[in-house]
Amino acid sequence: MKVFWFIPTHGDGRYLGTSQGARAVDLHYMQQIAVAADRLGYEGVLIPTGSSCEDPWVVASSLVPVTQRLKFLVALRPGLTSPTLAARMAATLDRISNGRLLLNVVAGGDPVELAGDGLFLDHSTRYELTSEFLHIWRRELSGETVDYEGKHLRVEGGHILYPGIQQPYPPLWFGGSSEAALQVAADHVDVYLTWGEPPAEVAKKIAEMRRLAEARGRTIRFGIRLHVIVRETEDEAWAAANDLIKHLDEETIAAAQNIFARFDSVGQKRMSTLHGGSKEQLEISPNLWAGIGLVRGGAGTALVGSPDIVAERMQEYADLGIETFIFSGYPHLEEAYRVAELLFPLLPLQKRSEVAGPSSISPFGEIIANNMRPTPKAAAH
Repeated sequence: MKVFWFIPTHGDGRYLGTSQGARAVDLHYMQQIAVAADRLGYEGVLIPTGSSCEDPWVVASSLVPVTQRLKFLVALRPGLTSPTLAARMAATLDRISNGRLLLNVVAGGDPVELAGDGLFLDHSTRYELTSEFLHIWRRELSGETVDYEGKHLRVEGGHILYPGIQQPYPPLWFGGSSEAALQVAADHVDVYLTWGEPPAEVAKKIAEMRRLAEARGRTIRFGIRLHVIVRETEDEAWAAANDLIKHLDEETIAAAQNIFARFDSVGQKRMSTLHGGSKEQLEISPNLWAGIGLVRGGAGTALVGSPDIVAERMQEYADLGIETFIFSGYPHLEEAYRVAELLFPLLPLQKRSEVAGPSSISPFGEIIANNMRPTPKAAAH
């Protein structure tokens, strides 16, 4: 099992839908989160993309020098750049990070945002372009010189001079729920990501994705994108979930849902259906809470509960084939620590290689009376 964290380049704070409790997301804050994730044992971090976010490639480049083992899942945007330029960028970032780059293929789901970026293609056409893009990108990073003329892209003599560290190329990750998206994933990607839907729905997606990949003689790994609200007790966790949305009013929720309604993303429509724009009945599956999706696009569900319960729910997804959990929580710095401290001891995490360097004081807590080391004490029940 692998656990990733999240760099909130579109904003962070203690509550959703309000500036109260908000904090500035500047370089130093993003570096704080990345360094914490690196030291705490997270496998990597997802860096989001879109017009509301800082550029993920620039952000990743600024976080590489302050981290040692952390991997960076960075957006690859077919249609917004050429495949050859994207191949050079990927090879460069893979080299300067010493092989810590992962690519998140994003075809886009908001036609208004895409128009602002100069891309005027409908949903199915974007996935046609994405498939052509990845065909060229993969070949160039594999060391080929590419001549290609497709329906949407044309390249003559495309190549890169300096290869990346990971061969044949940094792994491709991808999330998409439409039939067109699944076909692209089956043809090209290494890890298929789903948003946090109830386990039965995730099982259906995994089964279909496996069927399509096997028909092409390929195998695919699986990951899930979720938020997490874990506290020492179940009651504390649910209180924290309700606290997170306590400033949300109906007007704000309606405005957000109106924007999401224009998206042509099947995954976003599935997220919106889970809560129906209402604060009633947000627990859509045991310990799976849809409150975040009331105003947040993309991943809108959270696992909520005590460490034992959250670990149990994670295992349910793992039993379906999920290997990687990409988590986030508000605020992201404090919650990175909370999740690692409460949850990691209960998980079968893949052990990371150690990086040599000076050691710190062992994590036994503050010395008692300047003389005694504290001992573990079980929580009261």
